[in-house]
Amino acid sequence: MFLKRVDGPRQVTLPDGSHLSRADLPAPDTRRWVASRKAVVVKAVTYGLITQSEALERYALSEEEFTLWRTAVERHGDHGLKVTSIQKYRQL
Repeated sequence: MFLKRVDGPRQVTLPDGSHLSRADLPAPDTRRWVASRKAVVVKAVTYGLITQSEALERYALSEEEFTLWRTAVERHGDHGLKVTSIQKYRQL
């Protein structure tokens, strides 16, 4: 078995004890962003699996869009990334 050489760690341990690896990341050509995929990308950046600039480049995201995702997770958890929740939380 051959492992592709990558910069940074291959997996990180999250505070709840679970592991997040590069294999858990959404495909680079992802176009349909559901809350769970957004949450994985935010966790990967937050816990050092990938850098923010790597995430922006890999998924063709704007810095503003990623910042909105990160802020939603910080304020409301993963549920804050759901489109229906955005309308509810925006009023706060």
